[in-house]
Amino acid sequence: MHRILSFLFMFCFLNIQAQQNPIQTDSSLVRLDEVVLSAKVILGSKFEAKNRTGSAYFISSEEIKKFNYTDVNRTLRSVPGVNVYEEDGFGLRPNISLRGTSPERSAKITLMEDGVLIAPAPYSAPAAYYFPTIARMESVEILKGSSQVQYGPYTTGGAINMISTEVPDKFGIFLNSSYGSFQSSRLHTQLGDSRKNFGYSIEYLNYNSNGFKDLDNSANTGFDKNDLVAKFRINTNPEAKLGQEFEVKFQYSDEDSNETYLGLTQSDFDETPFRRYAGSQVDEMINEHIQFMGTHTLKFSDYFRITTVGYYNDFSRNWFKVDFITIDGEREGIGSVFNDPETFAPYIDLVTGSVNSGDGDTLNARANNREYYSAGVQTKLDYHWSGENTFHDLEIGLRYHYDEEDRFQWIDDYAMVNGVMELVNEGIPGTNANRISDARAFSSYALYKLKYKDLTLTPGIRYENISLGRRNFGNDDVDRTGVNLSERENNVDVFIPGMGFNYNFDNISVFGGVHRGFSPPSNQPGEDPEESVNYELGSRFSYAGLTGELVGFYNDYSNLLGSDLAATGGTGSLDQFNAGEVRVQGIELLLNYNFIQNNDQLLMPFTFGYTFTDTEFLNSFGSEDDLWGEVTAGDELPYISRHQFNASLSIEHQKFDINFSGRFNGQFRTEAGSGAIPTNERVPSNFVLDLGGRYRFSDHIALTANVLNLLDETYAVARVPAGLRPGHPFGIYAGLELRY
Repeated sequence: MHRILSFLFMFCFLNIQAQQNPIQTDSSLVRLDEVVLSAKVILGSKFEAKNRTGSAYFISSEEIKKFNYTDVNRTLRSVPGVNVYEEDGFGLRPNISLRGTSPERSAKITLMEDGVLIAPAPYSAPAAYYFPTIARMESVEILKGSSQVQYGPYTTGGAINMISTEVPDKFGIFLNSSYGSFQSSRLHTQLGDSRKNFGYSIEYLNYNSNGFKDLDNSANTGFDKNDLVAKFRINTNPEAKLGQEFEVKFQYSDEDSNETYLGLTQSDFDETPFRRYAGSQVDEMINEHIQFMGTHTLKFSDYFRITTVGYYNDFSRNWFKVDFITIDGEREGIGSVFNDPETFAPYIDLVTGSVNSGDGDTLNARANNREYYSAGVQTKLDYHWSGENTFHDLEIGLRYHYDEEDRFQWIDDYAMVNGVMELVNEGIPGTNANRISDARAFSSYALYKLKYKDLTLTPGIRYENISLGRRNFGNDDVDRTGVNLSERENNVDVFIPGMGFNYNFDNISVFGGVHRGFSPPSNQPGEDPEESVNYELGSRFSYAGLTGELVGFYNDYSNLLGSDLAATGGTGSLDQFNAGEVRVQGIELLLNYNFIQNNDQLLMPFTFGYTFTDTEFLNSFGSEDDLWGEVTAGDELPYISRHQFNASLSIEHQKFDINFSGRFNGQFRTEAGSGAIPTNERVPSNFVLDLGGRYRFSDHIALTANVLNLLDETYAVARVPAGLRPGHPFGIYAGLELRY
């Protein structure tokens, strides 16, 4: 890390020297003008992202629309420092890491929609089996590194905030529809208006597909997902002494997807990568999500406002899928079977349907039936004032939050007969898991921004008081009488400080900071939280039309926590285990350039982003259930690519635009280790190129087209939960966009 910091200090010094005789000053690197943001947003614009005291990125509405993505993985891949591994090829359940945090189910980052925690149960069960649909978002904000004490509870890697479509400023109707490969279609429409004292918006989105995988019985492997969002806003007159605004948001979504945890063995993947085994024919995820959100803003003046948000989220889901295989009375989890297919060859044969079930040989499908609740109220106070050469901003936030996960699961047993699964034993609900985990959390923060001439400082501190509990009724008490009730509780009380700075020169800024990283533990009594100290140093620069950002980061974990997730081949208990001391360091580079200068008719912007992530365990241990394998000091973390880059090139005209985006994702290991990655623990590198385009007949009508995986590369994206899984193959889609 000393080499990284030395390099960055030298880079910043040379740029500071060069700024005394700059080639050209680009107005895109502007001085920091202050704005008070709404409670929904972290940044609000690319301008604010460029002047943040920590590393930040803002994905605008225009960027989201370039490729008409419904897959959040593809949307985020342009952002340095974001590491993802795919699972289903459509982005239904992404696995996102920021700066080397564990990516599994995006459980170690703070996920928000409109400034509100959006994971199903952010404290008690943060694994994100629900993820907001990126296609209905107006923008996405990514905050990494220092000075992020405003957003928690996960403060190590950063926060992602998705901004849903706002109430329009004037009457408008929007419709976007498309159809393409694998009988995939999308319909997205919005109607809204604003008047002097009220506004409204109604939005509906459906997207569906028959899927690109080939089930042995030729059944559908796709999904069908609906989203409905309604917003209604009332407000005082603009000239009112005390400005007030109240907005109500309602969101509903449902999903029915024929998704599975079963992947492929290496030999089957090499021969038929898009195959789905007969043993996955009954696998299905059904879920519903409901959100109510009320936001009240008091604007006392242009300098002082208070915003209060109340929210309620309800997410119910049942992922019915084969999790175990039983042969001759010996039951094995599918993760263990696919980790060692040679030893468990008879189990693989039963899954593939190449043999029929003998007496007692069954495929055991678990109904992962769960319901999640989260509710809370949060208040944000913002006051700012100015001096002769200074600007001051004080932001104080308070939040009380409650969430819970209710597990009520069972297992059905199936026999395999001539490639068809036949039910032989119907399970009783509650006999596999029958427990409720909950969390009560009070959090607060204070962030002070001081700007003196070209220097900005942002000291801040966050406080989290968390009570995590579990009531386990046991598998024999399905009526929950409490006769076998066992309870446990874990409490956490922590202060999370941070400090960031930014200094602006004419065409360069230098920024950095240090902050404490924190992730809550589970409800196991006495378990310590995940903690780290995180550093970053970077520069934003602009010369001769080239703008960019270079950042070095260093995360020093004193106690990394791993989680027992079924999504990574574990049992799904969510119990955490101590991984001890870990070091994560890296470099993020972002470059922007327009190849066509001084042309009002045509633009050719180019963007390049690169991320280098180096990870190392500093102690040895054996992970629970061998999730990470036997760990030796010096090993690398699993699931994190060492190298990745994204490059995009666009041709933009008033009538049309053509956009290319290429992503290289380096190889990564699925178990901790060092040196060359064993074949059975390696997910190879891949390069995927996408194409998006739009032709505008007028301001009201346009044709759209996009191609996913233009080069038709066949590649693996993961070896978890059980076996190799392919990425999205070549797919072409065309559509119509109407606006009024």
